Formats: sequence, C-alpha cells, structure tokens
Amino acid sequence: MLNIRLIVGTAVCATALMGCGGSSSSSPAPFSFVEATVTDVHEAIASGKKSCEGIVQGYLDRIEAYDFDITGPELRSVVVTNPDALNQAIEKDLNFAVTGIDSPLYCIPVLAKDNINTAEMPTSGGITAFEFNQPTEDAYIIKRLRDAGAIIIGKANQDELAFGFRGESSIRGLTKNAYDHSLGAGGSSSGTGTSIAASLAIFGLGSDTGGSIRVPSSVAGLVGIRPSMRLVSQDGIMPLSSWQDTGGPMCRTVEDCALAMDALVGFDTSAYANQRSAFAIDAPPISSAGEYQSVTGVPASYTDYLDAGALRGARIGVVRALFGNGNGQNAIVQAVLDDAIEKMRAAGAVVEDVVVPDLNTILTRYSSLSNQEFARDLQNYLQSWTSDMDGHLRTYQAMQDSGGYLERNTNTIAARNNIGEDLSQNASYILNTVERPGFVRPRLMAALDNIDAAGRPAGPAYDVLLYPTLQSLAGQIGGSPSAGSANRMSPFSGFPALSMPAGMAGAAYDIDPALPVGMELLAREFDEPTLIRIAYAFQETVKPRATPVHYPDLVAGER
Repeated sequence: MLNIRLIVGTAVCATALMGCGGSSSSSPAPFSFVEATVTDVHEAIASGKKSCEGIVQGYLDRIEAYDFDITGPELRSVVVTNPDALNQAIEKDLNFAVTGIDSPLYCIPVLAKDNINTAEMPTSGGITAFEFNQPTEDAYIIKRLRDAGAIIIGKANQDELAFGFRGESSIRGLTKNAYDHSLGAGGSSSGTGTSIAASLAIFGLGSDTGGSIRVPSSVAGLVGIRPSMRLVSQDGIMPLSSWQDTGGPMCRTVEDCALAMDALVGFDTSAYANQRSAFAIDAPPISSAGEYQSVTGVPASYTDYLDAGALRGARIGVVRALFGNGNGQNAIVQAVLDDAIEKMRAAGAVVEDVVVPDLNTILTRYSSLSNQEFARDLQNYLQSWTSDMDGHLRTYQAMQDSGGYLERNTNTIAARNNIGEDLSQNASYILNTVERPGFVRPRLMAALDNIDAAGRPAGPAYDVLLYPTLQSLAGQIGGSPSAGSANRMSPFSGFPALSMPAGMAGAAYDIDPALPVGMELLAREFDEPTLIRIAYAFQETVKPRATPVHYPDLVAGER
C-alpha cells in the first residue's frame, strides 16, 4: 500500500516541470480533488497548479486514506491500485512541454470494475478463485480510454461474478455506501459507485446485465449510462450473459460521462465484441468501421449535446406503472421524483404520463439470460488467453470445484453449470432471444412514439421515458435495495438507459444523512445523445447531487 505521508508539494514541481511561468511567491487556489471533473484536472495541469504525477498521486493517496486504511472509513471499494500508474503519469509530465494536453482524457484517473481486463492488474470478477488471473491484454474499452489519455489507477470491487445488488465479493468483502457507511452500495458495480461518489477517481467503469451500472449509480448519486447493446465492445469484459452484457461509464457529472462515452464507443474486430449487424441472436457481426457507423450513428462527440437549456420543449413520458406501491421508502422515492418532474416542467419541458403496452407481460413473461449463458460465456472468456504465465483456471467446472467464492453463491454456481447443453433447444433461451426482442422493442417504441392502443398517434412523440431507478433508497449493508422491475426495460430491448440523481432525500423526510434518489431515462436505440442532452439540462437546472461529507481533501497527504 502507498505511504500517503510522503508526497507533498506537487504544485511546485508542476510549475518547474512545465515552465508555466509566474512568480514562485504566488499562491494560486489549491486544486481540490473532491468532486473534480475532467475540466478541473486539465485546468490545474495547464495552469501549473498540478503535474500529472501530482494528480495521480493525489487520487492514490485518497484511495489509501479512505478505502484501504483500517483506521479510516475503509470503504472497500477498490481491490488493487495500478503499480505503473505513477510511471505513466511521469511520462506524460516529461513530454508535456512538447505535447501539452493532447487528448480529451489526458491524465484522467479512472477506476475500472474488476471484471474488465487490464494488462498490468489482475481481473478477479470478485472471486478468490480468480484472484491472480492476469489477462495478457487490455479490454477493448480500456485500450480506448488509454488512447484518449486516461490512466487506469485501479480496479473496483464488485458483487461476486456480477451476480446481484448486494455489493459483496470474496476478494474485499462488502462495499460501503459513500453517504452512509451502515448502508449498502448496490451492485454489481458497487465499488465503482462508492469510489466515484467518494472522489477516489474522476470517473469509473461498470458493467450492466440487468441493472449493475444503474443500481449502484442510483444509491451513489452518480450518472450511470447503460449504452445501447452493440454500441460498446464486450471484448475483455468477464461475462455474465453475452446477450445482455455491456460496459458503461459511472460519473459525478453528465459532461464527464459524455467524454467517457466518446472514448468507449467504436468498432472492434474481436470475436467477443458482440457488435451484431442487427438486434437478433443470429445476426452476423458488424464487418467494418463503416458498417458500425451506419448501424449506430455514433456522433462526432457526445459533448456536442451538452445543452443547459435543453429542457425547454423536451417531451418526457412518465411511466407511472414503474413507480411502485407508495409504501415505506417508496413513498419518499415517488415524492422526490414528483418534485423533479415539477422542476422539469418549470424549465419548459412537457412531462406527461404514458402507458407502455403490455408492460406487465414484458416484466413477468421474460427473464435474464444469465442462467443459460453464464457457464458457456465464462468458460469462453477463461480460454481467451493462455494460462502459461498466470496458471488461471480455464474451465467452468474447475472454477466451481475450487470453492474460491462466497458460500452463498455455491448453489447458484452449481445450478448454472450447463456446459455442453445445446441452448438452441432450451425453451427459456429461445423465448428470451427470439421472442423477447420482437415483443418488447415495438411496445417501448409505441410508448416513445406516443402511439395509442388503436395504433394512431396520440400526440407528438416523446424524447425519453422516465421512471425511478430503484423503488427504495439504499438498503442496509449486506442486503439488496428494492429494485423493482424497471431495470429490465433496457436490457430486454437493447435501448440505452441513463440513471442520475433526481434529488436528495434528507431532513424533509427525516433522513440523516441525506441519500440520493435516482431516476432513469430510457431512449430509442443508439439515441444516447438525447439522454445526455436532457440529463445535462436537468443537472444544470436543478443541481440534484449533494457531495458525501466524509471524504474531504487530504492535508499534506493525510486525513
């Protein structure tokens, strides 16, 4: 672990190193690591307040103080830090006089969920059986982030094998909630959620099969994007269900998520990219960058949609059937969302209740494919790199036999061992890969397009659908929050969804400390620009996020 007491005076080094000028006696306002954004980091480096090394060291210090140190909060949100992170930062500093800030994520510290491959750190998926699994190459999205200038400073804890919303692994145990340490962090991207809420990095990466980005983002007060299926390559991401999995960003601000999305998207030739030419299980893979662009319509930059006035004239359809029963904490969630809706209307949005045709059937007839696909997909992943160097287990059965996982997952792991089964003959698999897309997608489109039961337009179309991300606040640590069924809408359709704070539930609801309440926006396939446009306008108009109070800036590297 790092000695957080040794690194002091980075602003002086930055000024000398970069030749930024200015009197040595000047005292510019110090850089704050708390709630810092990509823009803040770049301004600090450009002005000479910080070197890249100073930025990276500062976040490593925060991880040591707030996550690893047993005398502190010990959030347990980070599994390991990158032993090469400082060297990568120093290299950027040495070249700064020539390159300047030459990339959109230059020197941006990022934490990746521990099921995303990194060449210099193991990828455990949260289980001790994989504790020393060392992939030989970065995941595609990690390569893209590095190409954009980011520095991956560590791996974030997760719910073991991405199985649920508890946020517990056999590697680091239970991740704590950033706002209240007696509460849980959600899952499965629990460590990413807590670490980014506590400002242990600028932004993080999660993966989402049935809510694993959106649930922890909700309880951590973050913006979390589950992109459209086929948009982001799955290469190098430990799978749960390849038909539903996708990686995505988790950020404190919409603008940082927009920058992250710019880096994450792109055509990948890998056999594991899962970038199909159509949303069909038997569709051939996308064959070229040109076809990828034609299918997805990726914009030049998602930052082009950061319009603070975009609520004016926006049309938002509220799916009341997903709001819950109004009992207990759900009444608080509903009240916070109703307040957010009124603020949208005050900013000029048209917000109306909508009905998703056959919604109950969508949510009850169909199910996640993790039961059918997990064993096959995990075994393919384990065999995607040689074990000559790290000696990692290469079969599902070997993993199951190892016992290197939480006891509570024993039965689930055994029940999902269907290696050798012909899934084309599995009735549930056929139902959820063949029937489900054709049933779910047109009904969500009917709601978005404002088509009535007779098939006629009932008015102008909606930009997004809106509903609570969760039906409750964060649950007690060791338990799961009440998710409801709304988390299924995006993975069942392949449409993108964004969770963000609707507001905070605090003193007005007798809750201390105040806790975030998340709302989810769902848009048409590949229409992430609209999600970003509306979310950014809401963020700038309402300022719904509150900073957790437990993680102030360190003084000379110490709490």
